[in-house]
Amino acid sequence: MRLSVVTPSYNQARFLRQTIESVLSQQGVELEYIIIDGGSTDGSVEIIREYAPRLAYWVSEKDKGQTEAINKGFARASGDVLAWLNSDDILLPGAAAEALDYLQAHPEVGMVYGDCTYIDENGRTIGRFPAAQTDYRKLRRGYVHIPQQASFFRATLWRKVGPLDDSFYFAMDYDLWVRLARLAPLVYLPRLWASFRLHSDTKTISADDRCWPEMLKVHYRDGGSFFSWIVAKYYIRKVVAPYIRWKRRRLFDRSG
Repeated sequence: MRLSVVTPSYNQARFLRQTIESVLSQQGVELEYIIIDGGSTDGSVEIIREYAPRLAYWVSEKDKGQTEAINKGFARASGDVLAWLNSDDILLPGAAAEALDYLQAHPEVGMVYGDCTYIDENGRTIGRFPAAQTDYRKLRRGYVHIPQQASFFRATLWRKVGPLDDSFYFAMDYDLWVRLARLAPLVYLPRLWASFRLHSDTKTISADDRCWPEMLKVHYRDGGSFFSWIVAKYYIRKVVAPYIRWKRRRLFDRSG
């Protein structure tokens, strides 16, 4: 099985090299690595050029943002399994091989995902993503528990449900998980596969209030009712959002 990894990037030079190295250092897999840069001006392009001989494809040009960049990358991907890794995150050693081995052994599974740590700007571990087993029913109720950085899904399913909805800024991955889970099981393995970097420019820090309204857009698009768990959770989260943001910011600040 071949794995295609896409990295969307824009002005992340300070983290980009570590991201690239974490992908290219994966052992025991046939790897196709694609980088889609949005026209960076911070030295990212120079870093990408250093690795160009080991990349299947790369480009640096203006785009509409992360979602469009991921779609552009997957449009060029030829792998049996797909993943994307943002340009400030890290794929941990052995992750790709373990994921592909599982999918090879379980042809009925559409996506496999593992655990993910939170790291700070300096790469220090500051927490852990609350990954857990979920499914289509739970996803529709708002129980996501899937770290995108540690997720690997079949290209055959992507061709049925893709591309990502580029009107979404935050919940394009949730939208994809729902579409995939409608067709095949998603399986959680308690293996540490990735690190999710929290820093001042991270969307999770700067704009997480946009996530749940986008999740509700998916809910209503797919025929969901106002009287449902995911809507109730949305309003509960609106009430507790200041505390959630404070707690997340505190985690980030403590690492400084």
